[in-house]
Amino acid sequence: VQLQASGGGLVQPGGSLRLSCVASGRTPSSYRMAWFRQTPGKEREYVASVSWTGAITHYAVSVKGRFTISADNTKNTVFLQMNSLKSEDTAVYYCASGEIRNVLRIATPGSYVLWGQGTLVTVSS
Repeated sequence: VQLQASGGGLVQPGGSLRLSCVASGRTPSSYRMAWFRQTPGKEREYVASVSWTGAITHYAVSVKGRFTISADNTKNTVFLQMNSLKSEDTAVYYCASGEIRNVLRIATPGSYVLWGQGTLVTVSS
């Protein structure tokens, strides 16, 4: 299974973008889908994750209330709706998939076994 992320671009502060991540095949139903982001010189940062049913979501404190993650399991696609964007949201965004057996590791990149190629989001006036 491969993950393909898209939807990045240039947006002004306060604007919105919607990222998509399409899985080429079906990942196990026990896997969660997640978004991470990374800027040069920094570690990959957890953004949000969702179960394939869409029923269970989890967000990093830095994006809670501004970002919404959702899943369409009929299309093997996960979305990240990003509103009220700030300059500090500028990063390469990656989608990932993995089975999270310990909820304390939900934000750990090593918990995810499948990764997309990344899409660049730039928030700037």
